Amino acid sequence: MEIVKGILIVIYIIVSLALIVLTLIQSKEDEGLSSTITGSSTNNFFEKNKGRTKEGKQKRWTIILAIAFAILTVALGIVYMI
Repeated sequence: MEIVKGILIVIYIIVSLALIVLTLIQSKEDEGLSSTITGSSTNNFFEKNKGRTKEGKQKRWTIILAIAFAILTVALGIVYMI
């Protein structure tokens, strides 16, 4: 059981660090109040294909790592209760 704890902790640390780095390097998505006043449209080619861009991939990986982080947190809690 100690081997499983060690492996989970190592994976947990790697996922945590990757999640922190990805969160910090992402750009801010909203344009703020200026887009509300000017009424800029978000229905353009870039918005339709945003998942294929670098920012879209970063956002997808951030979500995947956040889910993995939550699952690992629960798994570590269960392992340490045993």
